[in-house]
Amino acid sequence: MKRILLVVTISGLLTCFCADAQTPAPVATAAATVDTVSMPAALKLLQEMKAANAETLKKQEATLQQLEELQKAAEEIKVFSKRS
Repeated sequence: MKRILLVVTISGLLTCFCADAQTPAPVATAAATVDTVSMPAALKLLQEMKAANAETLKKQEATLQQLEELQKAAEEIKVFSKRS
């Protein structure tokens, strides 16, 4: 048992010390790559995306409301079916 623990410990230490540290890759930011000419187009695209997201949220809210109503109806049916 001690021998297995010793082998595992040594192999773990060797793995830690022998592993090369990786340097992170440089990250290019969007602000550095977008020129001033395409800024209005990017802004327009973002506004369109925001509007589409708002519409999606409205649809999800309506669907959630319908599901909640269905759940309440199902609970009422369970109550009525237990009574009879």
